[in-house]
Amino acid sequence: MRDILPTEAAIRDWVQAKILATYRRFGYTRIETPALENIQLLTGDDGGENAKLVFKVLKRGEKLDLAKPGMSEDDLVDLGLRFDLTVPLVRFFTTNRAQLPRVLKAIQIGPVWRAERPQKGRYRQFTQCDIDIIGLEEGLAEAELLVASAEALIAVGFEGFTIRLNDRRILTAIAAASGVEEARHGSVFITLDKLDKIGVDGVRKELAQQGFAEAQIDRLSTMLAGVDGISVEAFAKRLGASLDAKVPALIGEVLDAVGADAGNRYRVAFDPTLVRGMGYYTGPVFEIAQPGYDFSIAGGGRYDRMVGKLSGEEAPACGFSIGFERVVAVLMDKTFVPPAEAKLTALLVPEGTALARALTAARMLRSEGLAPSLFPLEKKLGRQLEGLQASGFTHYATLDGDGPPAIRAMKAPAR
Repeated sequence: MRDILPTEAAIRDWVQAKILATYRRFGYTRIETPALENIQLLTGDDGGENAKLVFKVLKRGEKLDLAKPGMSEDDLVDLGLRFDLTVPLVRFFTTNRAQLPRVLKAIQIGPVWRAERPQKGRYRQFTQCDIDIIGLEEGLAEAELLVASAEALIAVGFEGFTIRLNDRRILTAIAAASGVEEARHGSVFITLDKLDKIGVDGVRKELAQQGFAEAQIDRLSTMLAGVDGISVEAFAKRLGASLDAKVPALIGEVLDAVGADAGNRYRVAFDPTLVRGMGYYTGPVFEIAQPGYDFSIAGGGRYDRMVGKLSGEEAPACGFSIGFERVVAVLMDKTFVPPAEAKLTALLVPEGTALARALTAARMLRSEGLAPSLFPLEKKLGRQLEGLQASGFTHYATLDGDGPPAIRAMKAPAR
């Protein structure tokens, strides 16, 4: 967990405002969920590997009895900090279903927590930015999520990125066509998800270490050979009868529709090696990659069974998460400075000036569209202005005499 300094905080505020404004133009509405959720909900199968990274919260008061014989961790823990925003959304939907529209289009932006091993780029507290649609079947939801998220990224200055699209049912067909029994499909997917990091040889080695037969590994390798740039129709022919024909038809339609909307601003491509790590995905999955960076900046997919597992009443669901922290990191890497909504102006107040006069002058500057902030006038004005300029102030004004404050622009810093 870390502190956010003013320069980064300004970028974060600007990015959040741009993303929210974009999503709202697509008809999405903001919701909020608590930081804490029931521990059984967080540690269920749907959380995948992230369920192992939950910060657990001890019960309070009389329930916390460490001296009781046979006491286990399960007896001491009833809540945990959320590790993503999707699991809380499903709980939110099932709890408030009667008060929500038949089709819910929701935005969530907020902190999540994972007990990660601390390292560069991996924080134990970070912000996620999600949009989700609950109540729409396949096709329309995916297309809108992809276009809305692409527009949000364009709004914060990203361009030339690639949306990669796959389907969990295609992955299942790959495993089945390779002769892998259904109970071990998950292990294949987890290993295949590392393909871009460890390569084909690394995937083969890991699968061999897990006890998969050489014939299965060979078939899997053959299936995935030369797939860079392959069409979904061509790859479906490789899979044959192991894949329902409606799946490549759906993916092809989404690719064509979003590609037409993209124009020359970004690319959309089929990628049969795209996995996405969460165990709750049931259909299309997608990620966005930005040129020059070895990580994705957004990802998501369809998770139709989650609502039914929690409430007993099925509802189709699909979502997309922009990697808020990664977007901010890229902007900071490019030394991006968000445009100021108003000129940040230091109102320098000489010693002995009445407070009422200082406040009146500040109010007058605000009425002129400036953003004044009060400071005492220091003897070494040049040094004071340098410090203010380093803090983001572009103008200053002094209360000299009885007249209105004279507004001056800061000098450009020496190079």
